[in-house]
Amino acid sequence: MKTIAVVIASLMAFSGISHAAGGIGDAADITAPVKEIMEATRSNWADNNSDWTDIFDASRLEHLYSRDFVARYQAAAQFPAIDDDGISPFDYDVIVNGQDACPLEDLTMAAAPVIDGVAEVTVRFRKSACSDAPDAKDYTTVRFEVVEEGGKPVIDDIVTENIETQARDSLKTTMALIAKGQ
Repeated sequence: MKTIAVVIASLMAFSGISHAAGGIGDAADITAPVKEIMEATRSNWADNNSDWTDIFDASRLEHLYSRDFVARYQAAAQFPAIDDDGISPFDYDVIVNGQDACPLEDLTMAAAPVIDGVAEVTVRFRKSACSDAPDAKDYTTVRFEVVEEGGKPVIDDIVTENIETQARDSLKTTMALIAKGQ
């Protein structure tokens, strides 16, 4: 009987299913908020002339992001990046990690198993495929840290890879610095 319990626990851990209180559900649920953000980002950079979708508008902040993320965003938003905008603390797209991009190509998404209540959803895409630049075919990697709040998965951080330093840049850390006026 003990062996069966170990096998079941191992299968649950491998599949990303947690039976502990506060655990995140199956992988499809884990990726739901990330899919919504990536669909908006894909649409923003598509050649379809549609209106820009703010991935941090009030409705998305309310249902896609953790309370801690929202608090940091709201603190950073007190310091808008562009004076005439008056809203966003960023002067770049935090997902493509830049101000310019082509329509996103070869987008993939993969959810890692939940560890300590956090699931990392890794998204890769080519953002400069329409460019003639030497790095036009390179992939951009964005990692979303997803936690459970109120019984649903929410994004707790967005981490990009800094091409120059090879370090990971946390958007929550960036927002904290912006809120301090840095």
